[in-house]
Amino acid sequence: MELLPILAIAFGAFCVLGMMVFAFAGPSPARAGTRRLTAVRARHSASSDIVAEAQLRRISTNRNTKMDDAATRFLPNPALLKKRLAMTGKSWTMGQYLMASVGLFVVAAMLLWLRGAPVLLAATLGLFVGAGLPHFVVGWNIKRRITQFNTKFPDAIELLVRGLRSGLPITETIGVVGHEVKGPVGEEFRAIADKMKIGRTMDAALQETADRLGTAEFQFFVITIAIQRETGGNLAETLANLADVLRKRMQMKLKIKAMSSESKASAYIIGSLPFIVFGIIWYISGDYMQNFFIDERLIIAGLGGLVWMSIGAFIMSRMINFEI
Repeated sequence: MELLPILAIAFGAFCVLGMMVFAFAGPSPARAGTRRLTAVRARHSASSDIVAEAQLRRISTNRNTKMDDAATRFLPNPALLKKRLAMTGKSWTMGQYLMASVGLFVVAAMLLWLRGAPVLLAATLGLFVGAGLPHFVVGWNIKRRITQFNTKFPDAIELLVRGLRSGLPITETIGVVGHEVKGPVGEEFRAIADKMKIGRTMDAALQETADRLGTAEFQFFVITIAIQRETGGNLAETLANLADVLRKRMQMKLKIKAMSSESKASAYIIGSLPFIVFGIIWYISGDYMQNFFIDERLIIAGLGGLVWMSIGAFIMSRMINFEI
């Protein structure tokens, strides 16, 4: 009979923490903007042969180890995970991700079990740590790299504009940007130049980079070049206007971030404080906190508190997310 209350509160805690992670994972307007950009890009793409060529190249360059094959079988949505790992700009593999997740799960569950936590609760929280912490680390690295990319990207476009106005072709100016600009922007442009050197068309190289980065700013750049190649016109002037728009877009993002920082800090503090206090009291007096898994009144109160906390966290997350 004691297992049911423990299982109920463990499941409730896992669901609430999962809802908080989902709520603060990112704004839904970003996904809507990505869908709109994808629709525009599809109307101005060169041909379906480019997409097929890119898919064949990805298949031909796929070299998986046994651990990577195991991760593909056991991890959910391996295609999306592989894309996220590529977006970090690091050499992380799916096998390493799986080993990190399993290691964190075992360590967290064992530590909680040794501290007197019930087996089901220790396994549930260990599963949350093993699944959530690597996901958070990957997401943090992606966000940091994209921020660095978007900060330097207008400068790279202006360097392209100067090269075009001096008479250089767009393919040469891309190589110049790759060697002159530091950080993720230089890495991506060097990769584009290298692909073109081995016979890849510029449209295909740009499209592969846009798919991997997943940023609206670079997709604007790809769409601009695609439209200019179809309709003609002054590419240097078009790219100069795009650089100005991207700078203003970044300024607006920073302004929104500053205005919503207080609300975000309050949401994080309010959401994490009960769990921190629970963990501290559990560490000081584990026997006292066992009542939360035995007394039905405390179980109901705890589940009710978790539900209301999840509702409040979700509402606050929607209030501080803005579409630009």
